[in-house]
Amino acid sequence: MALVSLQGVKVGFGGPLLLEDVDLSIDRGERVCLVGRNGTGKSTIMRLITGEVKPDGGKIVFQQGVRVTLLTQEVPQTLFGSVFDVVSGAFGEQGKLLARYHHVSAKLSHDHSEALMAELEDVQHKFESAGGWQMQQKVEEILTRLQLPEDAEFSELSGGLKRRVLLARALAGGPDLLLLDEPTNHLDIDAIAWLEEFLLTFGGTLLFVTHDRALLQKLATRIVDLDRGRLTSWPGNYRSYLELKQAALDAEAVENAKFDKKLAVEEVWIRQGVKARRTRNEGRVRALKELRKIRSDRREVTGTARMQMQEAERTGKLVIEATDVSHGFGGRAIIRDFSTTIIRGDKIGIIGPNGSGKTTLLKILLHELTPQQGAVKHGTNLEVAYLDQHRSQLDDEKTVQDNVAFGSDHVTINGNRRHVIGYLQDFLFAPARARSPVKVLSGGERNRLLLAKLFTQPSNVLVLDEPTNDLDIETLDLLEELLMEYPGTVLLVSHDREFINNVVTSTLVLEGEGRVSEYVGGYDDWLRQSQRRNDDAAIPSRIDEKKSAPAPQKEKPRKLSFKEQKEVETLPKRIEELEAEQQQIIAMMADPAFYRESGSKVAETKARLESREKELAEAYKRWEELEALK
Repeated sequence: MALVSLQGVKVGFGGPLLLEDVDLSIDRGERVCLVGRNGTGKSTIMRLITGEVKPDGGKIVFQQGVRVTLLTQEVPQTLFGSVFDVVSGAFGEQGKLLARYHHVSAKLSHDHSEALMAELEDVQHKFESAGGWQMQQKVEEILTRLQLPEDAEFSELSGGLKRRVLLARALAGGPDLLLLDEPTNHLDIDAIAWLEEFLLTFGGTLLFVTHDRALLQKLATRIVDLDRGRLTSWPGNYRSYLELKQAALDAEAVENAKFDKKLAVEEVWIRQGVKARRTRNEGRVRALKELRKIRSDRREVTGTARMQMQEAERTGKLVIEATDVSHGFGGRAIIRDFSTTIIRGDKIGIIGPNGSGKTTLLKILLHELTPQQGAVKHGTNLEVAYLDQHRSQLDDEKTVQDNVAFGSDHVTINGNRRHVIGYLQDFLFAPARARSPVKVLSGGERNRLLLAKLFTQPSNVLVLDEPTNDLDIETLDLLEELLMEYPGTVLLVSHDREFINNVVTSTLVLEGEGRVSEYVGGYDDWLRQSQRRNDDAAIPSRIDEKKSAPAPQKEKPRKLSFKEQKEVETLPKRIEELEAEQQQIIAMMADPAFYRESGSKVAETKARLESREKELAEAYKRWEELEALK
């Protein structure tokens, strides 16, 4: 039996249905990722499972005794006390007793008063009666596993550490099903990588929502897509999902076109006048009414944002040159002896832990902050558009359209005058939403609005400080394409590994103690190059060792055996066959009629697709290994 099952669930919040006849089952050990556009109801599904939201129809069935815990997007403002207090809060009133026992025990190390001893005796008696030793063992084990300082004040921790404490609190309750809503929000790259590895070894059951495509690709065992109020489960990983989803949308478009053509023919027939009415077939009239109803009930695919930047005249070839720059605060070096040259068209990623100085580096490069040592020189004709991570460019009290057009009804983009309402529709703001105050917008909507405002400004240097927060995956993909085609220069601060990989040409990494190192390529390239540097640094370099060490013998390259030679000749054909079969299965599953087949046949086909994907990956890997030996 599934841990939890949603059966025919409907939710409307008094208006049109947000969720319509939703079915979803989650089995023990699965790691299910829920994907969909912002505002489509992903968080609502999680709140349905926790019981915070009640369905308007259908039912939710739980396996007997199942424990569910939700880790929300935002850090609650009502949590106070030490890390130990927050984590032990998972046990409710018993947790308060555990926290009290912990604090009294700690005081005894320097206070041996009779009053404190009496308090310890009292709390220990209650503590033991409540099964406190097991709770204490569990909390201490989790704090050790997650490397958390138990006596640190929760309110003084960084955002990343606070999220880790909340994860510890969620795990302390021993959930059978852990719900994670955007778990990487506001985490730096190190914290995201840690979370990814932790969840891979967690061993429990996960339902999670994320816009981090690298996390999604590595973690999910199944992807469930929420589109126009309905859920569809897709086999395989994220890349397979993208192919299958697109094929399904293409098939749906073909079916809709056929339907619309048939409806148009029937509408012409019904309007043929007196002659047609004399021979009118009442059954055909009833069929037409049914066609009209089906067409009116159809929920169209949500539009895709259409972004366009306003470009300024080109800069000179040199954009920014930094020479021997050093800067720090309170005796702590943020940047030390840093030099770089940025030329027109460069797309530079800036990465590092939270608080390492990424924004400080940006401000120095942009002449917003004067370095304590060194110099920064700008080239000619720079026009900078800057999106800051605190979103301070938005006025919460003004409407969406007034934030973009400053009270005007029009904006000008690359010489074309456009009505502001039409322009905002390109960023998925309906006319009513465009007239709403900014303070009612969601995080994703605020980010889209910032981009809309930013792109009205002519620029040849684009500076983006954490632009990906709260954006859905489709908008992320579009922003990536826009930045890759942008002819100017880009400076990008982001913790989204996939985004950095896809956009930047080189990366500046703040590595601590003031070191800022430059690497060619994106995040994955940095990992490879930094590992190579570490390996090189580990090689003994003392002169006497070099003299005494015998000259290394060059290893002769191994030749392919006869069997391997035959294998490398046959692998390309095998790969072609596997890819052809994979495409056949994807095309079959994209046909809406496929899902009317028996459940066993659907499951068998999905399993066959997963098997072929695994075989294909292994074949490619083996081919690369053999090619490297040739």
